[in-house]
Amino acid sequence: MRVYVPLTLSGLAEAHKNGELGPGPLDAYAVTPALREWYVSDDIEELEYAALNRAAQASLRQLAGNPQVTRRRVVVAVDVPEGAAVADPDRGLDESALGEVRLAGPVALTKAAAVHVDAADAEADVAAAAAALGAADQGDDDAQFVVDGAQDHDLMWFGVQEIPHVIG
Repeated sequence: MRVYVPLTLSGLAEAHKNGELGPGPLDAYAVTPALREWYVSDDIEELEYAALNRAAQASLRQLAGNPQVTRRRVVVAVDVPEGAAVADPDRGLDESALGEVRLAGPVALTKAAAVHVDAADAEADVAAAAAALGAADQGDDDAQFVVDGAQDHDLMWFGVQEIPHVIG
C-alpha cells in the first residue's frame, strides 16, 4: 500500500540521518474508501495524486507550526504492507480527514518510493500560505486564496537516492 508522509525539509534531513521516518505513530495519507467516495474516481493515479495533495496540505500545516524551517512542502511516498496504515473510522466522513491514515511505528527509509518537494521558486507562495493558514481556518476568504496559491505549485519528484541533494 502506498502512503504519503508529510514532512518539512528538516524532517527529511532527520529521517535521512536516522534511516527511518519516525518515531511512530506517523500521520500519513493514502487512498482510503472515504477519499475514493469524495473524489468519485476509479483511476488509481488520480486517487494517489489526491492523497499526495492531502499530504502536501498537511506539510503546509507543519510549516505553519515551525516558522524557522525552510518554506517548502515535503512528502515522502512510502510502500507499507496492507493493514499497516489504519484510517480512523470515527473521522471517515470528516472532510478534513479524507485520506488520513496512521502508521503505528517508524518506517525504514528504504521503503520510500519517492520524495516530493516544492521547487525553490515556490518558497514565497508557500511562506505566505503558511502565514495565512490560521486566518483561512477561521473562514477568511482572502487568506484561503493565499493558501490555495501554494497548491498552484506542483511538487517535484525525486528518487530516494537524491535525498542528500534535496536536503543539501
